[in-house]
Amino acid sequence: MSRLEKAGFDTTARHPSDLNAIKEGYQIESRHQSCHTAVSSQGYVFEGHVPARYIRGFLANPPHNAIGLAVPGMPLGSPGMEVGDRFAPYQVLLLKKDGSSEVFASVENAAQQYQREAQP
Repeated sequence: MSRLEKAGFDTTARHPSDLNAIKEGYQIESRHQSCHTAVSSQGYVFEGHVPARYIRGFLANPPHNAIGLAVPGMPLGSPGMEVGDRFAPYQVLLLKKDGSSEVFASVENAAQQYQREAQP
């Protein structure tokens, strides 16, 4: 069972032969890319190791002109990237239709990414 399924999301995994084409098709700029791309039933993208709490908060009230959220790269300690108690603070970015982004949430410690309420 995937982390998203454990968090209550209904998921279907696909392994396309050209993931870059998927990212390009959803207008995910290279500077925002990571190893995973999820697409909601509403067409929003979630790129990389975005904690479920922020996905849930985003989907509850999608910001105007947003295409989704991203955690570029693979930050140490983010969901799926745990290595003991090591953690590197990271940002969850709000991706916009015009290609720009802004900080949606700053994750300063491991406990913060697992809190139930999405309070960026």
